[in-house]
Amino acid sequence: MSSDSKSKSKFSHLPLSTSGPVECAVQGTELLNTPYLNHGSAHSTEERHAFNLTGLLPQSVQSLEQQTKRAYEQYSSRKDDLAKNTFLTSLKDQNLVLYFKLLQDHMKEMFSVVYTPTEGDAIQNFSRLFRRPEGCFLNINDVDRVSHDLSQWGNPEDIDYIVVSDGEEILGIGDQGAGGILISVAKLVLTTLCAGIHPNRTLPVVLDCGTNNEKLLDDDLYLGLRQKRVRGEKYDKFVDEFVQSARKLFPHAYIHFEDFGLTNARRILDLYRPKIPCFNDDVQGTGCVTLAAIMAGLHVSQQKLQDLKLVIFGAGTAGVGIADQVRDAIAAEKGIGKEEAAKQIWLVDKPGLLTTKTELNHGQEIYAKDASESNGMENSLLSVIKEVHPNVLIGTSTVPKAFTEEIVKAMAEHTKRPVILPLSNPTRLHEAVPEDILKWTDGRALVATGSPFDPVKGPWGSDGKEIEIEVAECNNSVVFPGIGLGSVLCRASLLTDKMLVAAVRGVADLSPALKDDTAPLLPGVEDVRDVSVRVAREVILAAVGEGKATEKDIPTDKAELDEWIREQMWNPVYRPLKRVDPEGASRTAKAELKVVGSLEKAKERVTGQ
Repeated sequence: MSSDSKSKSKFSHLPLSTSGPVECAVQGTELLNTPYLNHGSAHSTEERHAFNLTGLLPQSVQSLEQQTKRAYEQYSSRKDDLAKNTFLTSLKDQNLVLYFKLLQDHMKEMFSVVYTPTEGDAIQNFSRLFRRPEGCFLNINDVDRVSHDLSQWGNPEDIDYIVVSDGEEILGIGDQGAGGILISVAKLVLTTLCAGIHPNRTLPVVLDCGTNNEKLLDDDLYLGLRQKRVRGEKYDKFVDEFVQSARKLFPHAYIHFEDFGLTNARRILDLYRPKIPCFNDDVQGTGCVTLAAIMAGLHVSQQKLQDLKLVIFGAGTAGVGIADQVRDAIAAEKGIGKEEAAKQIWLVDKPGLLTTKTELNHGQEIYAKDASESNGMENSLLSVIKEVHPNVLIGTSTVPKAFTEEIVKAMAEHTKRPVILPLSNPTRLHEAVPEDILKWTDGRALVATGSPFDPVKGPWGSDGKEIEIEVAECNNSVVFPGIGLGSVLCRASLLTDKMLVAAVRGVADLSPALKDDTAPLLPGVEDVRDVSVRVAREVILAAVGEGKATEKDIPTDKAELDEWIREQMWNPVYRPLKRVDPEGASRTAKAELKVVGSLEKAKERVTGQ
């Protein structure tokens, strides 16, 4: 949809409105070197004259669709997924609209290339693929410069969404040090692609605390601090300096913590969540999307949360985060305390079932079972399943093939439609593949996975007829972008439990499996922007209800609120450029929103797409 064809909205006066022209105070190569202003070969004849682009571009004025076709041909010519990932990174550096249009048009194909599993490969090779910096690199040995370094990225009104990682526990591949900047970048790509967060109003950050990855420490090309990870008081002071500086410099920004290590993720979230609008995707996002899949699966199997018996294999950040979201939902539905609700959840980790005899961290303690009542269950996942008879089994262990045929059949023995969710990433670390789970349960299992899998065919009809079952990808991207969008648009002062539960309900209500039990438990990535609107709406309504929304004049009618949300979602379309005088122009118009763009000019980039 072009900007000209977009109907006039009653909310086009809003600061984040996506209607009308874009003000531009730069011209020539400076314009072409600014990714969020550059249209490349699609600049109209009028724009070429008005902005001094004649002679800098080929003569033919092309459409965004033509550019996208050419970009897709270039993408397809790359030899493997990592090369395709690198190509997309280069394209993003040139032209944001074209980059996101290409992703949007080929989302199912490219999603795994810009995110897991290929982004994990890019992160592991960060120092070898590096061409130019993207994002803010903060140094634990230079904590006094944190505020200064962040301040280079804009004025208080310029940043809406910050993703920050310390690189310790990346996508199931562990400590990647400074390469963690790329997970912050990738998550922000998803917020734009899936929820329309304005890409020039985001900030990726890495907190470089060193690394315990010996391979990186021994690599003479490694770009991060060449030292062991800093822990303790110095680490905490560094994180706090980042949070306090970010809040002071960008008071409206929502902070998204990403891929912190097990010992820090929950602790940091618990510390700052009562004070600022923040979110940890590994703890809350994974929990929310998994709870949405569980709720859809229980609905298909005609059960309720109060009937739930949940076993989680893998009691790290993700596993405990899922347990917490499920526990809170059970407590709300049954009107009971969290400790009572936790009795319906069993956590299994390397030592076996977590009991009062197990050495536990703070987040695990509430789920520990009485050791005196757990005889026979401590040693293995199979023994727990045989004793508990759960109806839902979740894997967050990164132990490949942990869900054996015996375990899966034990799950199916006592429940008609077991919900089995092997969620570990990347694909090679899945606890089981959908084909095996469905084969071992005669097609009865309801399956969602942490990475994409093809549909599975089998003789599972009532008459033995072959049926194709689609497998949902239990990916956080169907929930965290919408949560962030809702929080940003209503300028939430905090992100509360009720706002998260509202987000889960928004996703679960759109489950395709509610209408067809051979359909996925969760909406697919091709529908994610519509899902994000629903999630954002529910989050905003919950925030308003709790008095946490600080934005004025938020519509209360659902249809009107949806329009209000959509009007402020960035879309990959070329809006006409409006020439304005540099004096008094906004930093956006003066191409100053990204420090790298304004300082380096990036003359080496290809600008003729």
